[in-house]
Order: sequence, then C-alpha cells, then structure tokens
Amino acid sequence: MTFPAPIGIAIAPHAGAVNAVQDVIAQARTAQQAGIGRVWFGQRFDYDSLSLAAVVGSAVPGLAVGTSVVPINPRHPLVVASQAQTAHAAADRRFTLGLGLGAPTLEQPAFGVGSDRPVRRLREYLTVLRSVFTTGTVDFTGDTLTAVTPMPAAVAGGDNPDIVVAAMGPQALAAAGELADGIVPFLAGPRTLGDYIVPRLTAAADAAGRPRPRVIAGVAAVVTTEPERVRAQAAEQMAFYDTIPSYRAVLDREGVASAADLAVIGTEAEVEDRLREYVDAGATELLVTQTDLGGTEAQLDTWRFLGAATA
Repeated sequence: MTFPAPIGIAIAPHAGAVNAVQDVIAQARTAQQAGIGRVWFGQRFDYDSLSLAAVVGSAVPGLAVGTSVVPINPRHPLVVASQAQTAHAAADRRFTLGLGLGAPTLEQPAFGVGSDRPVRRLREYLTVLRSVFTTGTVDFTGDTLTAVTPMPAAVAGGDNPDIVVAAMGPQALAAAGELADGIVPFLAGPRTLGDYIVPRLTAAADAAGRPRPRVIAGVAAVVTTEPERVRAQAAEQMAFYDTIPSYRAVLDREGVASAADLAVIGTEAEVEDRLREYVDAGATELLVTQTDLGGTEAQLDTWRFLGAATA
C-alpha cells in the first residue's frame, strides 16, 4: 500500500550499547535500508539530540533527521541556533528542529530553573531563532530573555531549518501557528487532532499569513503477532505520561484512560488503519515511536512495513 503521508521513526541508543553514537548510526542505516526516510531523536539527560542529529545526518547520506524535542530550558536560543544550523548543514539541509516547553517537574530539580511564563518564553525563543535562521543576526530584548549577536551567527549551508513545536495547549498552538513551521504533538489522538489541535493551529497560521503548518503526529506503533504481550509492555513503559499535566489533558480530551491506550499495536492491516485515522484528522506526517516495545524482530518488521508503506 501507499500511505498518504510521510512517516519517520524515533530511535535511541540501545540499553547496554558499547558506544551510544555508533549504535544510533547503525540503527539509522538499518532504518534507511528498510525504506525509512526520516529519523528523530528525543532529548534526555545523557545523550544530546542535536549532536546525534548532526552526526547521523552526516554519516547516513540522504536520511532526514530531526529532534523531538529539545526543551527550551535551560539552553539559550543562540546556543540552540548554532547547534541547529550546524546539524542542518551536516545533514545537507535535511534537519528539522523540534522544540518543547519542557517538564518543570524534571527541570526544576535538575537545573534549578523554572518558567512561570512558558508560552511567553516560547514566543520570544521562536522570535530569536527565526531572526538568526533568516538573517544571521538578532538584537532582541524581551520579558524572559535577551539575545544579541555580537558577530554574524549564520552557519554556511545551515540557514533556515524548519522549526516545529511540541504544542498541544491553545496558547502554545497559537504561538506555533504564528512563529513556527508546524507542530510535533505526542499522544494527541485523532479526535484531539481533528477537533481541537489542527483547527487552532491552522487558524493561527492563517491569521499570521504563514504557510500551512506541518502537523507531525507522534504515535507509538508496533507490528506484531503478539499484541497482548506488547500492550502489556506499552502499559508499563508509557505510564509515565499519564501523570504529566499536559499529556493528561490531551488523554482526557481523547477519552482514554492511559497513554498506552493510544499505542497502535497489531497486524500490518490493523496498524495501517489506525495510522490513517491520524492523517484523516489532519496530520501531514507521522513520527512513529516506541517501535521497540515488541523486541528487536518486531521492531525491524515495523520499520520494514513503514518503509514499504511510504515507498
């Protein structure tokens, strides 16, 4: 079958990998051989997603890369601008910068910083990045940050990468529609996408005279012959999201009890049907995550299926 939207996958180093970076490069090559055209990297407290994107983008020619997502705290936007442009150049202009508001419950204990005006900071962050990406300079003083380039900040070959935001709330959606190139929501099911997220995002982009935004829906999915076993794994590994307020809000809006209820697990036909619901709801692309829930063999089967679907 030919799927009606591009599909990328999230990859991360295997537990116990001898070298995390070499492990991810090997996975990216395997994914490309399976027909996958784009891979995404999450940000954690160990490896750095922007660095992985640059390395993989250079090491695996033709493969598009992106971050999903880099929290806007505690990195200054000028630092992220230089990293993102470097990754964009390394990937031969196939890089997408995904940003998120972050999780205060993690950031406050780790960094000693908080954000009492997260959407204001997001707006100012996007304003700074857009200026650097398009002009190579910025001179900005806002309520939550100051950014002034004492010298040109453009990276040859790396200007103007797309910016997408992990936006799901109304204010963040408005900011993304006005100032970014799209969104990368996770755990926003088809009902939430179609009835709530896409209309608000599109209206904000239209009002700002922006092009149609990218809507990159993050969906956990596994092709498997053992659906019950994999669902049990999903329930265990995805329970963390049930207690985070931003995710809890979209789960409630979707009418599901837990994040694992949105995992797409089953045969190729069942997975295809469920993924199509996201496109019908307004997703322009999919980011398939947690493909390792069923183990290595099921993960490779899933990658091959997704690669063949978008060939």
